[in-house]
Amino acid sequence: MEKWVLAGFWGLVSGSALVIGSLAGYYLKISQKAVAIVMGFGAGVLISALSFELMDEAFKKGGFFATATGFLAGSLIYSVANHFVGKKGGKHRKRSGDKQPTADTEGSGLAIALGALLDGIPESIAIGISMIQGGAVSIATVIAIFISNIPEGLSSTSGMKKAGRSKLFIFGVWGGIAIITSIASILGYAVFADLSSTIIAGTIAVAAGAILTMLADTMIPEAFEEGHNIIGIITVIGFLSAFVLSKLSAT
Repeated sequence: MEKWVLAGFWGLVSGSALVIGSLAGYYLKISQKAVAIVMGFGAGVLISALSFELMDEAFKKGGFFATATGFLAGSLIYSVANHFVGKKGGKHRKRSGDKQPTADTEGSGLAIALGALLDGIPESIAIGISMIQGGAVSIATVIAIFISNIPEGLSSTSGMKKAGRSKLFIFGVWGGIAIITSIASILGYAVFADLSSTIIAGTIAVAAGAILTMLADTMIPEAFEEGHNIIGIITVIGFLSAFVLSKLSAT
């Protein structure tokens, strides 16, 4: 099978967790505290993945300067983009409570969709890039992103439903993003396969910086607001789980 096809497949696998989470958030009655616990676990998983998979790989490929520059650039790019999305009505897109804008708020539907896409693109590109050397995907990275995407889809869908969003809008957003994440993984592999190690390292670090900024700006605040002090230990458990998975997959 062509490597770019595999990249698209793994991107779709990770993105499908958004759809799974959205189905749970729409059809199941899950308490906000339970959502927060799952989200805190997912945040810990992602922090571990970007630390031991993305940043470590970027450093090995391009050294400190390329890694640090990309990491800071990813944070800045995400922060600026997230600011504009928030201004248009997508600020509370991950909220499971009553803070999401209602369905009749002008422009908020597009902002929520763009915000969700903004959150998913860096992860998907990282999956594609991880296949460049040796052609094998980082299973630990895919699993980490998959696990972290479930609470994102769950929490945001719960909030969308309370805000009066239609079923077509909700599942259309997450289904569309799952497909786009697959395309982004393909591009991550195809575009960067023939580029220098320094550029690849910088791009991986950009993805890591964007992911960490997303966690700090959206997932962790939402988790703590609803789960309070228990979220700290839940996040640590998520981090440890992904760390163990990373080391086991490397043996």
